[in-house]
Amino acid sequence: MTSLIINAFLLAGYYAVLATGLAFMYSVMNIINLAHGALIVLAGYGLYVLGNDLNLPFPVAIAIMMAAMFLLGVVLHRAVLARAYGGGELLPLLATFGISIVLDNLMFQTFGADNLSLAPLVGDLSWASFELPGSIFVGKISVYILVTAIVVIGLIELLLRRTALGHRIQATSQDRATAALLGIDTGRTAAIATGIALATGVVAAAALGLRSAWGPYGGSAILLFAFEAVVIGGTGSLWRVLAGAIVLAFAQSLGALVHPQGFLIGGHLAFLVAVFVRLRGGRISLARLFGKEARA
Repeated sequence: MTSLIINAFLLAGYYAVLATGLAFMYSVMNIINLAHGALIVLAGYGLYVLGNDLNLPFPVAIAIMMAAMFLLGVVLHRAVLARAYGGGELLPLLATFGISIVLDNLMFQTFGADNLSLAPLVGDLSWASFELPGSIFVGKISVYILVTAIVVIGLIELLLRRTALGHRIQATSQDRATAALLGIDTGRTAAIATGIALATGVVAAAALGLRSAWGPYGGSAILLFAFEAVVIGGTGSLWRVLAGAIVLAFAQSLGALVHPQGFLIGGHLAFLVAVFVRLRGGRISLARLFGKEARA
């Protein structure tokens, strides 16, 4: 049981990394980015090219890809999301779904169907482990991913609460019209926020590539886990996303104890319970589904 608890917390760190960008983008722009998983996979391929083909150190590859994905986020916002934002809740969903389809097929055409891994880029770290009391071994990469998730969430929360940019992002997310009247360039602020969301996806791509292999169509599974973690936890704070990831990971781990195929079923049940609780009043909306609350 101790091993199960430890592994569930480590798995939660991975889910939190996957979900952070999705939650941040929704909390700022009220857009569910259905291309979130495909963009993470794209970042994974970028890390693979930089690390494997160009032989750049892994930390350098991550830094370069974060800058590249930030710029892609700014361009994506100005070219697509800003235009779709005023069309209601459905149009941004259709736009990001279309982006995901295009990216999936472009990555398939470019990189083929073979699964790739980033583990060779970190050498012995890919299989190294810590030994805990009771002869329990946990992978170092899983521990580092959990720590990274906490650090990333803490930095974004610090940005939102302690910086001028963070205050502009919060004002834009709560009421764009009022923020514009106060002199905030809401379009520029939303573009920067989109860039930050995509930059965090590089961290998720690194976690994905170090934990397992992935292919060009792996984005749908990533989106599913991220979506479930966000709905379970809510978007009032990114710490709630971490809490949702913990609930999801524990539900999956307990499900696996009941039945070998219960891993995914346990997580889906936790997700359905969260949906039922949020929509129990009968009024369906994205804000209600995602538990969005105004920041203090």
